[in-house]
Amino acid sequence: MKTIFSTAMRKAAKLAQSQRVVEATQAIQRALAGRDSARSPDPQPGRRRGAESEQPVAGNASASLRASRPNRGLARAARPLGEVLTLLRRANRPSLAPSAKPLRKSPIAPAVPDGAAFLTRTFSCAAGSRDYKVYLPSHGIGRKRPLIVMLHGCTQDPDDFAMGTGMNLLAEEQGFLVAYPRQPATANHSACWNWFDLKDQMRGEGEPCIIAGITRAIMAEFEIDAKRVYVAGLSAGGAMALIMSATYPELYAATGVHSGLAYGLATDLPSAFAAMGGNASPVAKAQRKARPNGARIRTIVFQGESDRTVHPSNAGLIFADARAGFPGAAQETQHGRSAGGRAYTRTLIRGARGIVYVEQWAIDGLGHGWSGGRPEGSYTDPDGPDASREMLRFFIN
Repeated sequence: MKTIFSTAMRKAAKLAQSQRVVEATQAIQRALAGRDSARSPDPQPGRRRGAESEQPVAGNASASLRASRPNRGLARAARPLGEVLTLLRRANRPSLAPSAKPLRKSPIAPAVPDGAAFLTRTFSCAAGSRDYKVYLPSHGIGRKRPLIVMLHGCTQDPDDFAMGTGMNLLAEEQGFLVAYPRQPATANHSACWNWFDLKDQMRGEGEPCIIAGITRAIMAEFEIDAKRVYVAGLSAGGAMALIMSATYPELYAATGVHSGLAYGLATDLPSAFAAMGGNASPVAKAQRKARPNGARIRTIVFQGESDRTVHPSNAGLIFADARAGFPGAAQETQHGRSAGGRAYTRTLIRGARGIVYVEQWAIDGLGHGWSGGRPEGSYTDPDGPDASREMLRFFIN
């Protein structure tokens, strides 16, 4: 399998460089499905609701094209794997995606209650510049409040992500601030955070430096409790949230990861596809960067067991990394079912004082979408457990 995959990726790279993107896509599909490149690819079925076009970075594995039935409740359609190349396109790799599609616009802007505000800001530093939005609830003025930094997935933007996760509604309910950094098309043609780029996995460099700067700017502008600052994200944003907690462990008290990938698992295009497909080699796993000494970050992980974009095995790797920071803590397992009918397994790593250090939700039937999300936003599954509320409970309570 590894030999077939490596050969197919080399072939796909050559095809892409020759602008033969369709053939390159088919080669990657066959490799991720474990088929020999000499065999013909599976035909594409009808589009499935909800598998995210967030693909590369949390890219669209070929299995998403072979799903036997739709995922109930997911709010947006899957894109063909041909567009995965678009999602991984960067300025220095123009041949990989010669015809990137424009980003979708959110159909509805999030409502802002009287007395609240959803502000737009811009942050600039030596590493670059990014816009961001920050939601200020209508109450809680005069006291230091928690802050959650939310990192959207590919093709999304702050408004879309706020709508889909409903995090602004929870902020209004409980009085914390939410920030949404925006990844522009100039940085990645499909607005993916570049989690697979080596320079964007390092402290003081690239996107981690910018996101940390945005976090500090908000802390300086508003009354924020420095001990209650958190970072979370979906898919590419989930992978970047892990990078933030690994590179700036002093800044964030906890991390939330939905359908993401482990820190340092990919450093280029082939390793990104391998990781997303659950085919990362033992060598890649052994050589990936470890968290800095002392980086014991509380982490909550959500993963759909029917995710055809990011293989569910990635959640297990994230869970193992996070648990390693808390040796000696006890593990317990719980089972349940959401109001929408999705069964789940919840695994907790709990310390002697009852504090949950690591928590993982494995959700049956969930594809590549935000569990319990709202259909007004993209890549959501209203039937699943409410990932936003559970993250908030893990972070703040």
